This record gives sequence, C-alpha cells and structure tokens, in this order.
Amino acid sequence: MEQNMIGARGVSPSVKRIPTGPTSPEDRLWTVHDVSAFLGVPVSTLYQWRVQSRGPACRRMGRHLRYRPEDVREWVAGLGDARVAW
Repeated sequence: MEQNMIGARGVSPSVKRIPTGPTSPEDRLWTVHDVSAFLGVPVSTLYQWRVQSRGPACRRMGRHLRYRPEDVREWVAGLGDARVAW
C-alpha cells in the first residue's frame, strides 16, 4: 500500500515555497520614520517635501508612504556639493 506523501498542510515536503515578502532588511521599503532618521530631518519635513514635489521619490501603499532605499540614496547623491552661505 502506497503512503500519501502530502504533509498536513496539503503540500508535498519537497515543494519549496516562494517568499512573498522581503527576504532581508536591505530588501524592505523604508517608512517615513526610517527616511527621517537616515536624512536627519523631521517627519513633517518629508511630508512637506512630498506636497512640494521635492525630496526623494516615494510610493503610496494604501494609506502609508514607502521609500525605496536606493531612491533615497540616489536623491542624496544627486544633491551634489550644495553649500549653505551664512
């Protein structure tokens, strides 16, 4: 008599699951708070920049804003050598 090789969840043990979310912290999208900490600016500044079409690119995920780390880093690199005159 053959034994059934399907596990308790109805999936063969040899089947590998495909990850549905980020696999490492570097792959995840950044929150407004993550970007705020990275740039050293208040969260309110990021929201103002978004309204003014300034700052790093972000995406809306439902009611939340998310940033790709590479977009934030590219934005910072694109600022160049801006100097503040006192």
